Amino acid sequence: MGIIRPLDDHLANQIAAGEVVERPASVLKELIENAVDAGASRIDVSAEEGGLNLLRVADDGTGIQPDDLLLAFQRHATSKIATGKDLFQIATLGFRGEALPSIAAVAKVKCVSATDDSGLAQMIEIEGGTLISNRETNAPKGTEMVVKDIFFNTPARLKYMKTIQTELGHLSDVIYRQALARPDIAFTFSHNGNLLLRTPGNGDLRQVVAAIYGTSSAKAMIEVKEENPDYSIYGLTALPIETRANRNAVTVLINGRFVRSQAVVQPLMQAYHTLLPLHRYPLAVINLKMHPTLVDVNVHPAKLEVRFSKESELRAFVETAIKNTVSSEAYIPSGASVREAKPNAWVQDQIRFQVPRNEAVQEEIAAAVQSDEPAIAEAKPAYEFTEGYQAKPAITNDWPAKQEERSRPSNEKSSSYSWSEKPTSDKIPDDVWKMAFASPEVKPQVPHFPELSWIGQLHGTYIVAQNSNGLYLIDQHAAHERVHYEYYYDKFGRQEEASQELLLPVTLEFAPDESTVMRGRLAAFQSAGVYMEDFGGNTFIIRAVPHWFPSGDEAAVVREMAEWVIQERSLDLHVLREKAAIMCSCKASIKANQALTREAGDKLLERLGACRQPYTCPHGRPIVVSFSTYELEKMFKRVTS
Repeated sequence: MGIIRPLDDHLANQIAAGEVVERPASVLKELIENAVDAGASRIDVSAEEGGLNLLRVADDGTGIQPDDLLLAFQRHATSKIATGKDLFQIATLGFRGEALPSIAAVAKVKCVSATDDSGLAQMIEIEGGTLISNRETNAPKGTEMVVKDIFFNTPARLKYMKTIQTELGHLSDVIYRQALARPDIAFTFSHNGNLLLRTPGNGDLRQVVAAIYGTSSAKAMIEVKEENPDYSIYGLTALPIETRANRNAVTVLINGRFVRSQAVVQPLMQAYHTLLPLHRYPLAVINLKMHPTLVDVNVHPAKLEVRFSKESELRAFVETAIKNTVSSEAYIPSGASVREAKPNAWVQDQIRFQVPRNEAVQEEIAAAVQSDEPAIAEAKPAYEFTEGYQAKPAITNDWPAKQEERSRPSNEKSSSYSWSEKPTSDKIPDDVWKMAFASPEVKPQVPHFPELSWIGQLHGTYIVAQNSNGLYLIDQHAAHERVHYEYYYDKFGRQEEASQELLLPVTLEFAPDESTVMRGRLAAFQSAGVYMEDFGGNTFIIRAVPHWFPSGDEAAVVREMAEWVIQERSLDLHVLREKAAIMCSCKASIKANQALTREAGDKLLERLGACRQPYTCPHGRPIVVSFSTYELEKMFKRVTS
């Protein structure tokens, strides 16, 4: 006799529930999606004890016909698809017909639904997959789902549930994502009788963001809107001054469905590259719309992951749209807001809920100030500019030259090479300033970057400047680093740029496993203008570097490039050049505690204003902080409100 036999429906539903119903938040997600598919304009959610004791979802949608109500709790029964063709052009949030029977298999469920305003409705009750009652009742149009005692008949599942606060966090995450996906639906969410969220349902996404994240966060977000023949994108993304400690504040929506997709998050992060500090992430709500045939949503049990048929095109579209939006805005942080800001304490993976705030958005007040010369004496600069910066002899990318030329003794000096002295505390070599003083003039890329006039320098670290709007503090190292970064980034992208042979070749030693990686990456270094050779053992010799490398720091820059290459293993030449540009810019820039002349400060401000992204250094730290005239007057009690 055979041992293979079909499972009964009750056991099959319990097994299916293991995939569909992970925790109360899974139940809530499925019920809200059903309400959205039913065309609801209002969805009310209430929970008790993290949803373990009770979950109630009521909507004003189309309702379920009395004859269909019992059928809705059978496996794979659905009104949303009918043929195999429908599976490849899904336009609804639900489509499998698995959710309701899976929920009913592990909980006590009551469903009341009415399809019109007559007051007549149908009610069905199921406990652990067993039908208890199916009868008529009275109820307004719409559907009410009540789910009690989740996992009451599967104690092994129940013991893996976390604390009530943790489960509440998961519930909050689900409803917040759904509210962000559908700002045209009015949501309410209460827990143990306490109202936690209310959205107006008027279609204003910014008001939903304010209800969830707070008014200040909503004010710091800008609208993203772009489309092409395949895709359209709409949403809100934060200015770089509004960041979070993890990526959970990024909400990705595909045709109104919340998903977790690196195909969208990665280009979003790339659009913010060099604009955010390390380990900080933007706050964003991105809703992408496309034809259903361009996305496959039937690839994940909880429908949280999708596949795109034209992923590379989508990535490029998202990055361009976000980058264009962010780069078109000015985002100099206010000194007052920086002083009052508190660290973001995001210790859970879920969005932390906040009670809706009703304070009005305060209009920015700007007053003119006089631009008279300050009655303070300028400090004497700690150095004077030197003249006659002389570049080292350049060689073409046909390098290496002949072997005998490459192998000349290391103590032999090149007649065409002029050594520059090592910088001292009272003198900075001219090449440090070559980008600030000798770079070709470029028209400002960001027309709204303020024109600033020099006042002085604070602690040898910050430039103090002003305009008619107020006072500005500029981190001189960060500003110079941004100027250098854009210069070096452009240089690394030019294959035709010449390299120069080092007068004294430099050797670098690596661990045995690192040496193995380096031997396979020499061609990549050469593409960036750095020529190295295997010198035997675990030693490599640097023969030549781009002629615009920071003088005296060639070995340090190449060492950092090598460390990154070894760590990454999979090499992206574009990223390598970018990392090298960041390293070069940091090495070549003016440091703190170094005095500037007025000429140097004015020129640095001019070059900063010509940068494509003048607001942050390559590491994402802010360059400029402003104090508006109103803020200054308020500090000195010259105004009262």
